[in-house]
Amino acid sequence: MHFKWPLLATLRGYDRDQAGGDLLAALLVCLLLVPQALAYAQLAGLPAVVGLSASILPLLAYALLGGSPGVAQALGPVAILALMTAAALAPVAAVGSAAYVAAAGLLTLLVGLSLLLMSLLRLGVLANFLSHPVISGFVSGAAILIAASQLKHLLGVQAAGVTLPQLLPALLAQLPAVQGPSLGLGVASLLLLLLLRHLARFGVPVRLAARLRQFSALLLVILASLLVALWPLAGVAVVGQVAAGLPPFGLPPLDWRLLRELLPAALLIALVGFVESVSIAQSLATRKRQSINPDRELLGLGAANLAAACSGGMPVAASFSRSALALHGSVATPLVGLFAAVLMLAAVLGLAPLLRYLPQAALAASIMVAVLGLLDLQALRRTWRYSRQDGAAQVATLVAVLLLGVETGIVLGVGLSLLLFLWRTSRPHIALVGQVPGSQHFRNVERYQVVQSPSVLSLRVDESLYFPNARYLEERIGELIATRPLVRHLVLMCPGVNLIDASALDSLEAIAERLLSAGVQLHLSEVKGPVMDQLKRSDFLGCFGGQVFVSQYEALRALDPASVAQAAGHPA
Repeated sequence: MHFKWPLLATLRGYDRDQAGGDLLAALLVCLLLVPQALAYAQLAGLPAVVGLSASILPLLAYALLGGSPGVAQALGPVAILALMTAAALAPVAAVGSAAYVAAAGLLTLLVGLSLLLMSLLRLGVLANFLSHPVISGFVSGAAILIAASQLKHLLGVQAAGVTLPQLLPALLAQLPAVQGPSLGLGVASLLLLLLLRHLARFGVPVRLAARLRQFSALLLVILASLLVALWPLAGVAVVGQVAAGLPPFGLPPLDWRLLRELLPAALLIALVGFVESVSIAQSLATRKRQSINPDRELLGLGAANLAAACSGGMPVAASFSRSALALHGSVATPLVGLFAAVLMLAAVLGLAPLLRYLPQAALAASIMVAVLGLLDLQALRRTWRYSRQDGAAQVATLVAVLLLGVETGIVLGVGLSLLLFLWRTSRPHIALVGQVPGSQHFRNVERYQVVQSPSVLSLRVDESLYFPNARYLEERIGELIATRPLVRHLVLMCPGVNLIDASALDSLEAIAERLLSAGVQLHLSEVKGPVMDQLKRSDFLGCFGGQVFVSQYEALRALDPASVAQAAGHPA
């Protein structure tokens, strides 16, 4: 298959207007990305320079290989992946140590390689295994955990832990050591951010209020840094010296034992990052009536994470908060990522000396306010009201994230979703149907006034037939036949059957034999083409003795014309 470079397609016909729009978008990206890169590096337990490094070469790599302008604009460190990174690295090295930073690079390398392998194998479909309730529960649980993890910076204390049972006791034990200036600065930062989020309520023009809200974290970073630089506050922890210059380039040190230990977490981070990024890409593509290629997104994200690993960065993906720029702006091309990479490099070179005064409490406040938008308890209520099973999976995922950790939580959520799917499909809806008077339609006898044939039993199966439900179909047919001694034919309507696997085929053969021994012939109707093609590859059609009818009306007209005449004589 011929590989197409999306950047070359973008450059064809690229004009001054598009360049101006992309440059403006890139500038807005940088204004939003600088404070977030610093904050999410802190969330991951990494030095600030790691977050900045993850915001330069990955943007360039995605611009070269990725296809979505929305992802190109929103790419960089994100809160969820930062939390997952911290959880993955906590057991292998001490936070802040050189080994911890090296392990972060190795983890990022594994994430990039996992995404590239998924792209090569065309596994974009894997995103479908994360159901919306599980994603919602995972994100809400992670948001609470992220906010809890930043309380230590707000209070100016040390407290380790990646779950609530670990964090809360550690924080409570440190309450006597709370730093008053840190707490005061943190609370003031929270209040400022919350005020900037609701300026429209105080008469500020809507457009200006929206911009101030969008860049509230940047305003906080500037104000907090100036405050600490001009009036040093005793006990307030700051980011410290950030090395200026180009990020180092090269593979992180390879440790095969550590690689094996980090691989499961890397696979989960890759999957979650892909789901988040492809959701953003689809949102923007739908808005512009375009389409995306999930496997292309895997390739672009894989290249971006490899670039992050080779430049001392951390795992990256597209951010929902930064995607607002793409969803509500006029981004035209993926070149915005290239421009943003250049501007981010310039920002790092120019701002590095000033970041030494940035207080960690202010960054913690910006993280806590940012994750408020991820917490969606209303979605939990809606899901529970609509489906108790999906609601249970959502609650279980949220609780597991809080109590057991992000990796265990998402694995449990995916596993529970699959188990619920198997349970639901193991007892398919099987409706006893009759003919609607005056028509050729057949409907459920429990919902409509219909005409039933005394000698032909019409059953509609509303689910594919496969190993979890094959035995249930046998039991259900046995129960119905036992209570209807006059029945001589059973017609299985299959409009909702998209698959009959080998287990279900064995069950159909067993059903046909048992029915024949009871004097009843099995027939099929309304079988879909692909299912019929599959049945033709077996001996079933030649052995079961019945017929396959195009429609249920044709089946009843052939097997019991009197019933059809009776239904025709009763207008609907």
